[in-house]
Amino acid sequence: MEGLLRGERDLENRLPILADHLQSKLTLPDEVSALDSTSAKARLRLGLFSYPVLQAADILLYGATHVPVGEDQVQHLEFARQCAEQFNAVYGEVLVKPQTVLSSAKRVMSLKEPYLKMSKSHQDFRSRIQINDDPQIIGDKIRLALTDSITGLSYDPENRPGVSNLLAIMSYLDEQGRTAEELAEAYNPMSMRQFKATVTSAISEGLASTRDKYHRIMNNDKTHYLDDIAIEGSNKARRQADMTMAAVRQVIGLERAGNHLKKV
Repeated sequence: MEGLLRGERDLENRLPILADHLQSKLTLPDEVSALDSTSAKARLRLGLFSYPVLQAADILLYGATHVPVGEDQVQHLEFARQCAEQFNAVYGEVLVKPQTVLSSAKRVMSLKEPYLKMSKSHQDFRSRIQINDDPQIIGDKIRLALTDSITGLSYDPENRPGVSNLLAIMSYLDEQGRTAEELAEAYNPMSMRQFKATVTSAISEGLASTRDKYHRIMNNDKTHYLDDIAIEGSNKARRQADMTMAAVRQVIGLERAGNHLKKV
């Protein structure tokens, strides 16, 4: 019983340090310009605060070393990293500090509203390209993509967001590694119709191997490949999570407290 009480006192002394850290990261400062008005703060939802915490928990639980994310998720990865650093500062090197991995395609914008990020949840399916879209569907979406009536091509996200988005998408798929600016110069003599046809070809060819594999697995696979991958991944994740939680319980005293309870 004495050991159990000692473990509880140890937890009482240590946990406030982490709690204070979390509170400091999830409390909005009064000077945040985007939320200056009382009405704006009143419309805040729990998800704004709980999402980074849940994401950090997922990352740290499974010991992820490198996490590929979009540009808008960088701050959440930094939060996860800071949680690991703060925990390790108190309890030793227990949690893995994740590294952020950004692809060259940091942010792909909507085809219909190029000032918004491309999203699978957007109500208009024509606003996005999906990996299983066939060339005809890709062509229809690119043809209807919002651009402008300015002659020629130029990469200018602020003044020509639609054209700039198509140029950026092409640059992500360009085998020569050309930038959006270089592609704008190379294809500048084209009409908008010709340019969109070129973009369609680039996207369709760039997704061809992935699209073919998707259809092969979804339509013709009889080997239970996806089921096997899901089971293998689940087992591996569970083993890693158990290891992480065992280490966490050990260093914060819950393991010792649990053992004393069993004896009592």
